[in-house]
Amino acid sequence: MGAEPVLLVERARGLARVTLNRAAHGNALDTALKDALVAELTAIAADDGVRAVLLSGAGPVFCVGQDLGELAGTLRDAPERASETVELHFSPITRLLATMPKPVVAAVHGTCVGAGLGFALACDLQVWGSGVTLGTAFSKVGLTCDSGVSLTLPALVGPARARELLLLARSFTPDEAVGWGFAGPVVPQEEVTAVALALAEQLATGPTLAYASTKRLLGLASAGLPLDDVLAAEGVEQARCGRSADHAHAVESFLAKREPVFSGR
Repeated sequence: MGAEPVLLVERARGLARVTLNRAAHGNALDTALKDALVAELTAIAADDGVRAVLLSGAGPVFCVGQDLGELAGTLRDAPERASETVELHFSPITRLLATMPKPVVAAVHGTCVGAGLGFALACDLQVWGSGVTLGTAFSKVGLTCDSGVSLTLPALVGPARARELLLLARSFTPDEAVGWGFAGPVVPQEEVTAVALALAEQLATGPTLAYASTKRLLGLASAGLPLDDVLAAEGVEQARCGRSADHAHAVESFLAKREPVFSGR
């Protein structure tokens, strides 16, 4: 009997469920898990049959971030390679979650720190477990930000609060964070997966092309482009959506006073 896979991926009815599966290690990100995430998210991003993604963790923890045990071995044996994982893993994973042309929902039912928090914030939507521990943790081990946290965290909580959370590595909860600007429902921990799954299933039946356009436009807007450039990009994306079968069908459905059934095309 072989070892259990470190990453579980299930595709059904337009939804890909991606589950970090190192529960005994807090879903710590070792090389095997990071390699699997890069490969599977790349495949999912290119799979037109997948219209939404749910990211979750097995066991009681979402993700404790980098596997420090494995990192310690690298620092002893090949310290010059210790930071390679940012370029090889953390940045590609974050980019895939944030930019793939379909919505991604994070089900954060348990502790979520370091790169785990970065991955959750890179998702389009999050469902948070009440009272779970969140944190940046980077400075506790003498490191700075990765996984997009230097961008996503200030955008949500403001630069002053982000400095506090990053420099002091203070733990916090979703209950606190929604008051600072985090979005998404905060529900009892045992309800997170069900709520997130229902949300992801809803998105998997929605106008996929319009979702992809919205993600691209939000990415451009966050880059601080001038208004004229944003308006031009909106025109391009709106024209693309306007040629879709989903748009024509939705307009006809509205006029006929019936609910549209989106095909993702």
